Amino acid sequence: MASAAPFTLVGPALPASPVLLTVPHAGRYYPPAVLEAARVPVARLQALEDRYADALIGPAVAQGATAIVASVARATIDLNRDPREIDPAMIDGVLAPEDLLLSGKVRAGLGLFPRRLPSCGDLWRRRLTLDMMRNRIAELHAPYHAAIAQRLELTRQRFGAAILIDCHSMPPLPVRQPDGPVRIVVGDRFGAGASIAAVDLVMAVIESVGLIAARNHPYAGGYTIDRHGRPRHNVHAIQIEYDRSLYLDAALDRPGPNVEGCGRLLATIASRLESLFRPEMPIAAE
Repeated sequence: MASAAPFTLVGPALPASPVLLTVPHAGRYYPPAVLEAARVPVARLQALEDRYADALIGPAVAQGATAIVASVARATIDLNRDPREIDPAMIDGVLAPEDLLLSGKVRAGLGLFPRRLPSCGDLWRRRLTLDMMRNRIAELHAPYHAAIAQRLELTRQRFGAAILIDCHSMPPLPVRQPDGPVRIVVGDRFGAGASIAAVDLVMAVIESVGLIAARNHPYAGGYTIDRHGRPRHNVHAIQIEYDRSLYLDAALDRPGPNVEGCGRLLATIASRLESLFRPEMPIAAE
């Protein structure tokens, strides 16, 4: 369906660190068929992107982490959704009840195939055929998560532990804490994705640079954390959401002057997590 590879593996062929970064929502390739089906300009579809979140991973990769970065835009398929999170109204055909998971994200129009945005309403001129739906899942979603699973297992075998950091960005949050706005949200699916010690460490690193972080609210993590986090088997998965105003320009469109600093913060988080899970210092899963 797409002429671009669905994702890119960045970093060493063999894991040099127990840390794996994933970036599911920063893809900027829009297949021609997607653009042709859109009833809105591509600039509206770009509102779905975690705009240039992939620009944050360079320092962590430079110090040994590996990254799996989606290439295809989120408007095509949302790689952080369960493959059953499908709005049946988007599909030209009938799906069995067991093939559907009507979550809150689906009801909000942000399921596996994003349907609408508050700023512009419905995004598409027509529904997907069953074949189109199945092809996108088979060609984009399935290989992306298979690559993550394979890399995590290879990493765990090599180091005794694997740590997945799922990298996202969010619009500035409207709710302020007493000390100021929340600038980063750390999600672990309320303890299901990672050990308490790992998330405590991430929160402490963020707060040490003077940024306010929230835990699991309003973003607790999605399908990636649910599927790949297995802390009892020493595979830990944590989602990190950066406020876009931290690293983008004033228009929230292009990387801004602080993108390198935000990247260094992510690299520090990766380094501290790597030290926490060194084989000679195992940590019990919570």
